[in-house]
Amino acid sequence: MERCVMFLMIVLMMMSCSCLSSSTTTASHDHQGKLRVGFYAKTCPKAETIIHEVVREAVAADENNAPVLLRLHFHDCFVQGCDGSILIDKGLATDEKHAFGHQGVRGFDVIERAKAEVEGACPGVVSCADILALAARDAVALAKGGSRYEVETGRRDGVVSDIRLADDMPDVADSIHILRTKFSHKGLSDKDLVLLSAAHTIGTTACFFMTQRLYQFPASGGSDPSINPVFLPELKSTCPKDGDANVRLAMDRGSEQTFDNQILKNIRSGFAVLQSDASLYQDKATKSVIDSYLGRRSPSFQADFAASMVKMGRIGVLTGSRGTIRRVCSSPN
Repeated sequence: MERCVMFLMIVLMMMSCSCLSSSTTTASHDHQGKLRVGFYAKTCPKAETIIHEVVREAVAADENNAPVLLRLHFHDCFVQGCDGSILIDKGLATDEKHAFGHQGVRGFDVIERAKAEVEGACPGVVSCADILALAARDAVALAKGGSRYEVETGRRDGVVSDIRLADDMPDVADSIHILRTKFSHKGLSDKDLVLLSAAHTIGTTACFFMTQRLYQFPASGGSDPSINPVFLPELKSTCPKDGDANVRLAMDRGSEQTFDNQILKNIRSGFAVLQSDASLYQDKATKSVIDSYLGRRSPSFQADFAASMVKMGRIGVLTGSRGTIRRVCSSPN
């Protein structure tokens, strides 16, 4: 009889441990969380509408805000993942936003405005990281020729802002080998590299980023030989050697206000403005991707761009019980 009782107790203990283990596994899964479309459908149903309206007003006031917001999301995701860390401003020189790789990044005021309005409707619910992702999506949709796509949400915000963490940002002077490596480390393919670079189909760059390519190119000591000879005088006239480094020029010659695949045609023809864009046609893998969008039966550039944006938006996300919801995007807490 005693043996039966002991056996029964052991079985009950094993069942208890099994249930505890199952509960722990479930809790661990919940800790990880998951991004999904419509994450705020119940907790803040007006969030996406509010953000869209703020972005619409910003783009209506200055159409350059479309590429500005698109670039801001990219720069956030490539440092510590898509956690809104680029928005933190503690007033220190060591803040991430002051990193060399983030030069010229703007749009912080638009995100703060969207955040303030969302907070008014749903306090402490929507993350700054998600507002960045939604604002970038809306910016693309509002650009001429752009189209709307669904964005997964459910990100939470990080609280760490450190300029040193941005040392590995992709740079306009990077070789194609370095670019492929940097994108690969983020889980992005050659196709993603081409498509996300094609975001340069809208917006401008400063002559500051052109100096080396036009006058101090490492291999030649002069101009980058990959620049089409017809295009070189045009670039030099806009960005003279001793000119104003803040003068801006379109990154997509002839189609700077339209979201289309003209940027890929320019890259193929030697009319790429940025060195990093030109390098995409100097590698067999990325060259093949570019050519695939310029053939008779090419895939949808818009749809594939959206897919790459969604993929990028998953980099290093904080979800579930990780991270926080910052009430003010420029503040870490």
